[in-house]
Amino acid sequence: PECYLIHGGRTPNNELSSSLYLLSVDSRGCNRKVILRCQEKELVGELPGPRYGHSISVVHSRGKTACVLFGGRSYMSPAERTTENWNTVVDCPPQVYIIDLEFGCCSAYTLPELTDGQSFHLALAREDCVYFFGGHILSTDCRPARLFRLRVELLLGSPVLSCEIFNDGLSITSAIATPVGPAHEYMIFGGYQSDSQKQMQCTYVALDDVGIHMEPREPPEWSSDISQSRTWFGGSLGKGNALVAIPTEGNPAPPDAYYFYQVSFQQEGAAEDPTQTCSQESTDFEDSAPLEDSEELYFGRDPNEMEYSSDGEADTYNEEDEEDESQTGYWIK
Repeated sequence: PECYLIHGGRTPNNELSSSLYLLSVDSRGCNRKVILRCQEKELVGELPGPRYGHSISVVHSRGKTACVLFGGRSYMSPAERTTENWNTVVDCPPQVYIIDLEFGCCSAYTLPELTDGQSFHLALAREDCVYFFGGHILSTDCRPARLFRLRVELLLGSPVLSCEIFNDGLSITSAIATPVGPAHEYMIFGGYQSDSQKQMQCTYVALDDVGIHMEPREPPEWSSDISQSRTWFGGSLGKGNALVAIPTEGNPAPPDAYYFYQVSFQQEGAAEDPTQTCSQESTDFEDSAPLEDSEELYFGRDPNEMEYSSDGEADTYNEEDEEDESQTGYWIK
């Protein structure tokens, strides 16, 4: 089944996590259920410490698969923490962690090209390479126009890592990347170019055997709410679509209330000229009740989606599926 990786993060209690979770989406049987399973993966070796604002990517090399973890922020070391600076964060050392998901082995690598830690950057992977864009360096409070490629060769014994720095990068943090083409084509937008200025432009990125190609593209005509908002965030919805959220404003402003917009990048004309048009539309979730922590996750499916069931038996009745109504979503520790 399809799987997603979740590592680290910051809780509302200002606690940082170092756990790695595998979130899988499974669907089977004729009762049209989609089941979410979240399992914690135990790691051994040189472990990455608790952090947030980092990236984790998947690379493929010589028939093997591994995860690449880089960047992020963490609290100061216990020896340096005092009552006054207890919640002070610093950039994590610029080490690269390679994680073998099959055996849970983790190794740390230091590369001479990487001299500064960075956070809230963007990472895009293709085969054995990961491209890192932008990011914020806390020690100098800057967003350098950074772009480098990390190549990971998964040889017998231990991996071999190499790094190449490019001159033309993007000065951006907390950006969103959504796929727009048949293979490794993305539109990058959103994020910030300074503490007080959002990044309103869009950049088309294509990854291929030669390397990386980037072109600036015209952004959509952002609504006044988006343009005037100081904060925005979101994520990819796949196939040229993304979700953008901005906090609501008012006097007083309602707590934890947001407006959601769907941004669409569409192809027109020839395949070599993608993403010529883009649009946005508001998504109204006012009638949606918030989920409680104790609620199970249940997802219904349309009948025409059943042919894509992961077990390949979409049209076969399975009595066991009817007896499994309670297992709609759960955590595995």
